[in-house]
Amino acid sequence: MSDRASVSILLIEDDASMARLVRHLLEMDGYGKIRHVWTAEQAVPAAAEADIILLDQQLPDAKGVELLPRLLSRPEPPSVIMVTGHGSESLAAAALRQGADDYITKDHTLPELLPRVLERVRRNRALRAALAEAERDLVRAERLAAIGELSVTLHHELNNPLMVAMAEVDMLLGEGSLGETQREALTIVRTALQRMAERLRQTADLRRAETADYLEGLRMISLESKGETEPPFRGKALLFHPDQRVRRVVSLLLRNAGFLVERHPSVRELQKSAGDQGIRLVMLPSEVDGAALGGFASAAGHGYAVVALGGEDTAAKAAGADHVVALPFDPATLVTDIMEVLQDKRSQD
Repeated sequence: MSDRASVSILLIEDDASMARLVRHLLEMDGYGKIRHVWTAEQAVPAAAEADIILLDQQLPDAKGVELLPRLLSRPEPPSVIMVTGHGSESLAAAALRQGADDYITKDHTLPELLPRVLERVRRNRALRAALAEAERDLVRAERLAAIGELSVTLHHELNNPLMVAMAEVDMLLGEGSLGETQREALTIVRTALQRMAERLRQTADLRRAETADYLEGLRMISLESKGETEPPFRGKALLFHPDQRVRRVVSLLLRNAGFLVERHPSVRELQKSAGDQGIRLVMLPSEVDGAALGGFASAAGHGYAVVALGGEDTAAKAAGADHVVALPFDPATLVTDIMEVLQDKRSQD
């Protein structure tokens, strides 16, 4: 199933002919989960299952712009595109102020504009979801750093006393003068000490910061291994982009794919690292301060691929880019596209 096919679209339109046209355009563009309702009353409950809403302004029981706040009241609201035959700048401005993502008029440009606007909105939603995951990843990293510091403290303060206690118990158990009751008690103590040592070891090996239920209203860090495998190491990726959101999402996607990501504050700083060993990928904007790739020049004899983010293909490729990714990009396909570029680069070399 393609990414478009998995997107749930709600069409709120009271004109049957227009509804058929829009549905046809959507299906031609690969969208498969389409629901059509006729009125505002039907739209409100249906919006709970929608990712993107195409909202007509003139409905029999409400104005579309007046309906917007109710459609966007969910904790994770849908994206809304206003589609109306009675367009004006004031209406467009009002819709955008109320939270609409975009605005399209019902004229001869609709068949061309609707797929383009819908794709841009879909990608922006995917980017927001990826950004939220990047934020969660940052929180997880901070939690793991704190857990790591605590683990060092625990080992420093507890490991040696624990080993001494276990050695003393072992020596006592080795004596032949112990009674059966004493031996059973010491065996229980030894088992408890071994369990403590194992838990201490697990804190040192902790790679996650997930919690589990302990008591009602209380959570605890889970020390159980999930058996997850790390992605194969794919080499180093150099990254620069002025937009913090883009940096976070791209970094997350590349790390999850197995790249060691090195972020740089400028093209100049990125350029300094471009001659290092082990670099497989360089990612930067198509244009910085009016210059293609910000003036970046690939190191002599390099084996990495250069991927530009945004802008026109021609100027960036003339400056040395192997591939140009349009913004907003699709997080679901970015890494796949990059791996294809790397494969092509390897076959050319």
